[in-house]
Amino acid sequence: MTVAKIKSVIVEDEKAAREVLKNYLSKYCPQIEVIGEAKDIKEAVPLLHELRPQLVFLDVEMPFGNAFDVLEACKDLRFETIFVTAFSEYSLKALNQSAAYYLLKPISIEELIVAVNKVQQQIANHEIFDRNKIIVENFRETHPEKKQVILPTLEGFEVVKMEDIVRLRGNGNFTDIYLSNGSRKMVCRFLKHFSEILPYPFMRVHKSHIINVNFVKSYNKGGFVTLFDDTEIEISATYKEEFLKKFR
Repeated sequence: MTVAKIKSVIVEDEKAAREVLKNYLSKYCPQIEVIGEAKDIKEAVPLLHELRPQLVFLDVEMPFGNAFDVLEACKDLRFETIFVTAFSEYSLKALNQSAAYYLLKPISIEELIVAVNKVQQQIANHEIFDRNKIIVENFRETHPEKKQVILPTLEGFEVVKMEDIVRLRGNGNFTDIYLSNGSRKMVCRFLKHFSEILPYPFMRVHKSHIINVNFVKSYNKGGFVTLFDDTEIEISATYKEEFLKKFR
C-alpha cells in the first residue's frame, strides 16, 4: 500500500538554506513532498493559504516579520510546524514552552529525521493539536505567569497556564506536575527540562523539586517550605541561599 506523502512548504529567507533543506528532505525523509517555497512573510502567507500544507518548515527570523507573524496571519489554517532557527535563548524558551518541534542551524540530519518522524506520527494518529495558536499566544504574552505550557502526557498533550502550577517533582524519566485545582499530571519530560523553560516565580529548590514561590505559605529554618496546599518541600543547601534572597 502506498503511504500518502506529507505535503510541505519551506519558508526560509536564504536560498542556499532552502536548497540544503530540500536536498536533506529528498535524501533522508522520503515521506515529505515539498510543494512550495517562500523567502519571507509576504510570500509565505498567501502561499500557505493557497496550498494548505500539512507541514511547514518555518525560519524564525526573516525580513518583514518573523515566524510568529506568519502563524498569526495563518491562524485560520491547521498545519504542523517545524521551526528552523539560529540559537536564540528567547525563541527557544518560547518554543520549548509550547512543546514545538525545532531544528537549530546548521541543520543536523539526525535531528531532522527525528522531527519529521514525530510529525508523521502526529498526522498518522490524527492527533490534531493547535500548537501554533499556543505558540503565538505565548510569544505575545508579556506576563510570564500568564503564558501556557503544553505538557506531553502518556495520553497525548494537555495545556495549562503557568500560574496554575503549584510545584513539580522529578519522578525518574517523568515529572509529576501538581496544579492549584488539586490535580496531578504525569509528564513525559525530565525535571531538568522544566527548570530550563519555566521563568520566575518557578524556582528549583531541590534536585527533585521545583516550586512556584507564589504558593509559598511559610518557611521553616530547618530547611523546609510549606505551600498553600500544606505540602512540605525540603530546600537543599545548594538552592537555599537563592531561595531566601527572594523573600528578603
